[in-house]
Amino acid sequence: MFGIDVRQKAWSAGLIVLFFVAWELFCLMTGMSDLVLPRPSQVLVTLVQRFPVLWPHIVQTLATTMFGFVLGVALGVALGAIIGVSKTAYDTCYPLLIGFSSIPKVAVVPIFVLWFGSGTVPAVLTALSICFFPIVVNIATGLATTEPELEDVLKALGASKLDILWNVGLPRTMPFFFASLKVAISYAFVGAVLSETVASNRGIGNVMMTASSNFNVPLVFAGLFVLAGLGVALYVVFSLIEGQVTGWATRKNDVIAT
Repeated sequence: MFGIDVRQKAWSAGLIVLFFVAWELFCLMTGMSDLVLPRPSQVLVTLVQRFPVLWPHIVQTLATTMFGFVLGVALGVALGAIIGVSKTAYDTCYPLLIGFSSIPKVAVVPIFVLWFGSGTVPAVLTALSICFFPIVVNIATGLATTEPELEDVLKALGASKLDILWNVGLPRTMPFFFASLKVAISYAFVGAVLSETVASNRGIGNVMMTASSNFNVPLVFAGLFVLAGLGVALYVVFSLIEGQVTGWATRKNDVIAT
């Protein structure tokens, strides 16, 4: 089982390396201009050379994203729990949430800037507004999957609605919750960077916008590499936590070597 898992990871890593090698060869063979598509090697050189300058912006984007993400998780869990246990709340709040999530967040950023000025606050609020919806949906869905028969049995044993929610409902939402976290963290990065490109003088989004206006395409791609790396790293972190917390909900495939 361990050997098979290692081979699968090796294949995945090999395919990722192959993608970048193909990208490099494509640019070399076609003579692609750096203004259109820089080579991965050029992007890495730019990233290494400009890293001391990029570091404060990386910290700013990561801090903004995580702050908005944490607030979005708190709001999403609270709303999801309310919607999941109350039919009235579902009928009232769900259409409003659908409507709000359908609004392009680029149209919301100027409103945040008007209210709070340019800087960190609009980026945090944009990250929050774009990442909390999948958490609400998954928490509400997880609570809705609790079998009515199980609730009836627990009520017959004297359990209150709060007891059922705390001891049965919320644990059953954990697989849904962690699935939503892995999606929401990507959305939070999108929201933070979107706001930084519009209303901030710090952050990776601002660096990419400035580099684009100066036709420094390798630096733009370096910013994309940084965002991709941060997103993958946080995805891996949440996946590891998910494996520890919700291992009971994951079907194991036992392979017996013969």
